[in-house]
Amino acid sequence: MKIGIIKEQNDRRVAMLPGLLPKVKEQLGVEILVEKGAGSGASLPDDLYAEHATIVDRKKLLAEAGLIVSVNPLSDEEHAKLSKETVLVSRYEPYNRPEVNGKLKELGLTAYSLDMIPRTTLAQAMDVLSSMASIAGYRAVLVAAENLTRYFPMMITAAGSIRPARVLVLGAGVAGLQAIATARRLGAMVEAFDTRAAAKEEVQSLGAKFVEVAGARDDTSAGGYAVEQSEEFLQRQRAEVQERASKADVIITTAQVRGRKAPLLVPEETIEKMKPGAVIVDLAASSGGNCAFTQDRQTIQHNGVTIIGDSDLSADMPEDASL
Repeated sequence: MKIGIIKEQNDRRVAMLPGLLPKVKEQLGVEILVEKGAGSGASLPDDLYAEHATIVDRKKLLAEAGLIVSVNPLSDEEHAKLSKETVLVSRYEPYNRPEVNGKLKELGLTAYSLDMIPRTTLAQAMDVLSSMASIAGYRAVLVAAENLTRYFPMMITAAGSIRPARVLVLGAGVAGLQAIATARRLGAMVEAFDTRAAAKEEVQSLGAKFVEVAGARDDTSAGGYAVEQSEEFLQRQRAEVQERASKADVIITTAQVRGRKAPLLVPEETIEKMKPGAVIVDLAASSGGNCAFTQDRQTIQHNGVTIIGDSDLSADMPEDASL
């Protein structure tokens, strides 16, 4: 059997690092094909792969590989050219892209979606959702700091003192907790909100203040995702978030409901009350966004507030984000 590692399109990550190749070959007894330049975006030249794999072009890889591993799915056109015996491993996001299931079924292809691996102790070594979310949370704070026109930490100088930036994190899952930790390391004052009661202790352990809104529905089986809430709770939530947002220099939003549109946590009226120069980084952009004006993979300005929508910030750190 031949395993194929493709070069991602518009993504610097790679599906398999060179150091894993000897172990895969030894344990599975397979031949590995790597598309030319597959690791270049992550500063991994072909020479590092060539010792344990055959470097080929994309056409040859798609024609010969029985198992194709990728960070992002192949195109519809490439799927259509594959043999029905081909097995695919990638991030298909069937909840957000249900049309993919139908297309793969029509073509008779077998696909394993890495984002469907449960968030359990036994599966954590394969949990790409959590690992990518952690990197995205870290990166979100750095992006916010780059776009903010003031310091993050408190500065005491001969010329005077500067107060620390105020950061509000909405959603304290994996991405949110990493954002909290990173913002705290940079010296910011951090507040965080989450509907899950279990998040309070985690938030406080990182040195942030937990914003509580009474009456939230909690579901421990949701795998770290938010769950839909009652309208009464949402009204209280909006009022609380608006009050905190009006004082914030940075807002990081991470809340998603699996299989549904992301909850709107920062509506237009909240943005109108924010300070000019404030920055919002919306990590739920691909599923509709937590912010009223979010556009995925775009940065916009509204009423003096910078709104950055990007659900895949982990791709900006390909060396650590590669699988």
